[in-house]
Amino acid sequence: MEAVLIFKAIVVFIGGTLVLKLGGRKSISQMTIAQTVVMIGMGELIIQPLADKSLVRTFVSAFMLVFSMIFIEYLELKFDFMEKLFSGKSVIVIENGQLNIENMKKLRLTVDRLETRLRQIGVQSIAEVKYATIEVSGQIGYELKDDKKPLTKGEFMDLLGIIPQLKDIVANYKSNEGKANSSDIFSEIKGVTSKQNEDYLK
Repeated sequence: MEAVLIFKAIVVFIGGTLVLKLGGRKSISQMTIAQTVVMIGMGELIIQPLADKSLVRTFVSAFMLVFSMIFIEYLELKFDFMEKLFSGKSVIVIENGQLNIENMKKLRLTVDRLETRLRQIGVQSIAEVKYATIEVSGQIGYELKDDKKPLTKGEFMDLLGIIPQLKDIVANYKSNEGKANSSDIFSEIKGVTSKQNEDYLK
């Protein structure tokens, strides 16, 4: 009896791992509603053989559950209304730094909870956010306003490329300004000298 139980436990572990791998490599936080339902059902099914249930029947049922989930995901790819039906759509909760109260009511999401979740991802203020959505998985997606976005490596490299051009512009400006000043000085000197000569001749 113990040998049979050990054998079943090994088969359940290996078979369950393969079935779950077939279902997709997503963490619990990334699962849609349909995927979560299937995985909960899988958890119930996989332990059945350890309670003297049929091993074959258990894995047939498990594969049917996974196949159903994959089929639903395929339908979601093909038809937009199927995705909306089974998985839902992301919901906007912040637009241009302003809360979308109506959508927050639908999600039963309070301002305090939203602010807490924003702080967890490094956003200090709602006013900094251009758009924020609650995704199908329950996670929050966001885009900061342009003046609040961190400098990217590409933008930094662009700035480094502009610096030599700015140096040339400043150098040319100073050079032209110096020439203009010197010419003004000589003009003033010539003007004073000619005036003195005229006075002397008188």
